[in-house]
Amino acid sequence: MEKEPKTTEQSSAFLKGVELAAKAHEKVIAKTPLQRNAFLSNRYDANIYLKREDLTPVRSYKIRGAFNFFRKAILSDEKQQQFVCASAGNHAQGFAFACQHFGVKGVIFMPVTTPQQKIAKTRVFGGENVEIKIFGDFFDQCNKEAMRFAEETGASLVPPFDHVDIIEGQASVGLEILADIDKPVDMLILPVGGGGLAAGVSRVMAELSPHTELKFIQPAGAPGFKESLLKGERVTLSRVNSFVDGAAVGQMGALNFEMLKGYSADDVLLVSEDHVCETIIEMLNVEGIVLEPAGALEIDALRWMPAEELRGKTIVCIASGGNFDFERLPEVKERALKAAGLKKYYLIRMPQRPGALRELLDILGPDDDIARFEYLKKSARNFGTILVGIESKTASNFDLIQLELEKTGYQFEDITNDEVLASFIV
Repeated sequence: MEKEPKTTEQSSAFLKGVELAAKAHEKVIAKTPLQRNAFLSNRYDANIYLKREDLTPVRSYKIRGAFNFFRKAILSDEKQQQFVCASAGNHAQGFAFACQHFGVKGVIFMPVTTPQQKIAKTRVFGGENVEIKIFGDFFDQCNKEAMRFAEETGASLVPPFDHVDIIEGQASVGLEILADIDKPVDMLILPVGGGGLAAGVSRVMAELSPHTELKFIQPAGAPGFKESLLKGERVTLSRVNSFVDGAAVGQMGALNFEMLKGYSADDVLLVSEDHVCETIIEMLNVEGIVLEPAGALEIDALRWMPAEELRGKTIVCIASGGNFDFERLPEVKERALKAAGLKKYYLIRMPQRPGALRELLDILGPDDDIARFEYLKKSARNFGTILVGIESKTASNFDLIQLELEKTGYQFEDITNDEVLASFIV
């Protein structure tokens, strides 16, 4: 949905704030490249550009908002020398970078479940200027503790997205895109979690490139923005799939929603977490680009848009982050294979007699491989249940496998997409 240009004094003041943020960034943060990607452009018969926010010093756009918040807070009150935030990821690293740069003290509350790699990287960026406190199992618990700390100590609370200074800083991405591209942008694809990046960049585009169509992308397991647009008010999700951690937010920011509520729910596309894994693996193997799940959302979304909406157009995807923990690679590969239909899990009730296992193995073709095989129980003297995971080079091979299983008379159940059952035994 295209937006009309903004001409109000409030809008102009916002754009001026974004320009000041961008100028401040230039002194300490190198401009991230806007790169035409030949691989994606050829696939979709379009001009696909990637705005490489995964190449900032902290490997995400979050540094922009944090830096701008600190800059303005210190300009308005030089005595303010202590800051606090809650984060398990990119915001913490941007916060730590800003503390080090401005020479102020910061306290970061991180959940117990935060990977040690992220904690270590945050310490590197902040050095002696930051103190990390591990608290609670979830972000909400951390955030409440950070708010309590701010009230008791007078420290300035730096929110991850719901603040005008954060939004201004992140909106500088939009200014850079328009400055670096040599042709009109037909479509801009934005990720949405808390909404800071989307709110800021959409306002910039509405003022400076009103013809640009905006598409907002969310993980299917955290559709807070889409649900809010459908209901006409900001909603709180009762359950969130945290896999795409950079965009898995239970409730988007109040200011962010206020700035974005004029869009339609049809402008928001939901992408499966498993399919995002396919894109992570593909971009790593084909392009050598390391993306975190939230950074791959926008690229994966291209696969689900009608070809005629993309063909011949100039499209920019914001690669929002590259803080990928390689300890997650086996899980990402597993989910990618399942999403592509190249791996399935079956429970098979098999007779316990000589030759039964050989009969099962004979079902498999030359392109099929057993990746998991386990006896779960012996349900009776003559039968046993097995869990078998099968990988194949072609998804259609599973039709043949299941047909042969039916011919044997073995009772079987495909549990690949049964999230509850698979989470217990796979």
